Amino acid sequence: GGHHPVQEGEVFNMRYQALRKLGCGAFATVWLCQDMRRKKHVAVKVPRSGESFAEAAQDEVSLLRCVRIMKKKDRAGENIICLLDDFRMMGENGFHILLLRVLQLGPSLRCLMGNYAVQGLPLPFVKKTLQQVLAGLQFLHQRCRIIHTDIKPENILLYVGDKTLQSLLPDTVDSSQRTDLGQKGPGGDLGNRLEHSDLMSIEVKIADLGSACWTYKPFSKEIQTQPYRALEVLLGLDYGTPADIWSTGCLAFEMATGERLFDPRPGKYFSRDDDHVARIIELLGRIPPQIAFSWKKSTKFFSRPGALLRISRLLPRSLCNILAERHNWAKCEAAPFTSFLLPTLEYAPEKRATAAQCLQHAWLGS
Repeated sequence: GGHHPVQEGEVFNMRYQALRKLGCGAFATVWLCQDMRRKKHVAVKVPRSGESFAEAAQDEVSLLRCVRIMKKKDRAGENIICLLDDFRMMGENGFHILLLRVLQLGPSLRCLMGNYAVQGLPLPFVKKTLQQVLAGLQFLHQRCRIIHTDIKPENILLYVGDKTLQSLLPDTVDSSQRTDLGQKGPGGDLGNRLEHSDLMSIEVKIADLGSACWTYKPFSKEIQTQPYRALEVLLGLDYGTPADIWSTGCLAFEMATGERLFDPRPGKYFSRDDDHVARIIELLGRIPPQIAFSWKKSTKFFSRPGALLRISRLLPRSLCNILAERHNWAKCEAAPFTSFLLPTLEYAPEKRATAAQCLQHAWLGS
């Protein structure tokens, strides 16, 4: 209440000057702007015009405001990107809502991973990053009662306080527009240029609450980007905060190896979802009937308990073997990592490790 779109639009136009477009997605465009009053850069997120986009933006504002309030209360949530302000403005199709965030952020984790693609990121950096992502999720899940629903490398932004390090990171625009992950930006091969101490001084923040929802009020059945999608979401079951933990497990594997844990592809006689469920079973074993058959949609995948409808030949493989054979990990490295990863991929969401439990795991602290 109390928002007046015309007045707010004037205030916004007087205070912020657009410099360039940082990126655009299916729902919104993000601009780099100069805050004329504070002499700082901010990011401005402008939803696409249309009623459904305006509604989604209003949801995002509510979620971000909750994060901001809880941050002030708890002095926690440092690993979540922050809402500075929001404005309602009159556009052709009603209100446009702009979200402003501090832009001391570099490119996403995806850009950094592209430079270490062959062997994965150094393990000390993987552990440090996961500690920050999990601390952010613990804050979202417990304090804010929010499910992020889209944890993936593109939504983890690198935060660089040190100006000299900022010059080493590729330009945000270049990295967001680069499609080939292995392609080098204007800064050359980032992977070779970052010394261990530079890499370890990078912090990360969870970004993009654009598809997030409240734990008590899911907005959509279809959530998560496919390779990071939890089993319960694939099967059309109810989901909660454990869905974010599954995605984090997939993210951990990808950071550590340079390869996606699940990279499903459609075939001639089966869909991408069929392939995804098959790959999950190959890695993690038979899905218990009480999970496989707990909702009508299960008939889409299963002919009888443990049997897939359209894919008959499965090639079971263990995480330890994949790490040893495909990625040349020593057993003494593979075993503790596997012990960290498997609880994040428990089939039953209620048995899956929470963010707080993951943070307690010995592998993260070692």
